Amino acid sequence: ASPMAIKAATEVISGINLYPDDTGYGLKSKLASRYNLDPECFVLGSGSSDVIDMLTRTFLHPGVNAVFSRYSVAMYRIYTRAAGAECRVAEANPEEHPRMPYGHNLQEMAELVDENTRVVFIANPNNPTGTWLEKQERADFLDDLPPHVMVLLDEAYTEYVEGEFFPNGMEWLQHSPNLLVTRTFSKIYGLAGLRVGYGAADPRLREFISRVRH
Repeated sequence: ASPMAIKAATEVISGINLYPDDTGYGLKSKLASRYNLDPECFVLGSGSSDVIDMLTRTFLHPGVNAVFSRYSVAMYRIYTRAAGAECRVAEANPEEHPRMPYGHNLQEMAELVDENTRVVFIANPNNPTGTWLEKQERADFLDDLPPHVMVLLDEAYTEYVEGEFFPNGMEWLQHSPNLLVTRTFSKIYGLAGLRVGYGAADPRLREFISRVRH
């Protein structure tokens, strides 16, 4: 972790007898300034996994399904099953794929979407395969999804990838009211023990998700 972060945490430790601001006003304001978004777009969680859990508890229940790639974050399956929904697992790219072996196969994922699909999970970059989707293929996939499907774009590792080819989910929010982008301070910032994550979405979607926040 940055020495600045350790210093800041040390300076506030004497105030741990007080409950924190339940709205997260300070952090939301900083995030809004960083990404040039309205503070009402942000929801905070105990790590980004907590925000993912909020989305599943909001939209998944028995009788509906969620779609995700075979080699992706284990929590997608766990949270979907906990909500009583069906897991629809798309086969990943084959080992001999020229660019992204074991990465997300968007065609396979799209074929699993039906009238009962409520959430599609996409990790970009993906854990544990270290693969990613480029701008145009991700944009085409999102554009083709029906409007009743929520998209969880998990960008926990996004700071590790650089280049104009790589999409920034925050820039896509204005194009998709059904998109939730999640990020975290646990990975590149080295603050896993503080359990701070966040999601960004259209304010109306964010408001629905916040109703189930612990």
